[in-house]
Amino acid sequence: MIGIGSIVNAAAIVAGGFIGLAVGSQLSKRVQATLVSGMAVGTMFIGAGATFSKMLAVSEGESLESQGALMLVMSLAIGAVAGEAMDIDGRLEKFGAWLRRISRNDGDTKFLDGFVTASLTFCIGAMAILGALEDGLRGDPSLLYLKSVMDGIFTIALTASLGKGVIFSAIPILLLQGSVTLASGLLRPVMTPDALDAISLVGGVLIFCVGWNILWNEKKIRVANLLPSLVVATVWTLAKA
Repeated sequence: MIGIGSIVNAAAIVAGGFIGLAVGSQLSKRVQATLVSGMAVGTMFIGAGATFSKMLAVSEGESLESQGALMLVMSLAIGAVAGEAMDIDGRLEKFGAWLRRISRNDGDTKFLDGFVTASLTFCIGAMAILGALEDGLRGDPSLLYLKSVMDGIFTIALTASLGKGVIFSAIPILLLQGSVTLASGLLRPVMTPDALDAISLVGGVLIFCVGWNILWNEKKIRVANLLPSLVVATVWTLAKA
């Protein structure tokens, strides 16, 4: 069944979320605060690792060389302008506020933070796109199954610290990956290995920024408004080919 990978991914987030709620209710506020910090640092290192794995390469002399710096800076700059013009961050928050209202969680002060943080963490990255493409083109959801396990485990910790808003991130996951799967025939030609590497490089920076916001408990960086940088990075790579 085409699209089953995204459905399983969303289900894993929901399941992990309910486990996280049960675990979180047993933790003191001090433990929850430490857990938030731990998740923030972990998210930052995951993002940094994704970026450096594509940005650093071993030369023939077996020394490390940096690559893609100009593409990274220009993608973030152009993406920021485009994202602010579209106000993606504001739209995502409005969607989260609507979900909070219809789910009768108006009193949950952490709902929006949990929803936005989890949505960005799970949606950004080459694994989400590549997995959805493989599901659509080959009917092979194995990569999304692997992502589901990873996301489910991460969701437990995120929900325990940020609350039930995390569970609703299953909706953007289902919409994004499902759309990529349905449009896989059109997207496949542009999603070259170099383009996916560029998405990993820039996406890693965005994930690092998500962790930064969690750590400082304040939205210092409007990460959602930087999402167009992923498109810019893809176009940049294709233009150089």
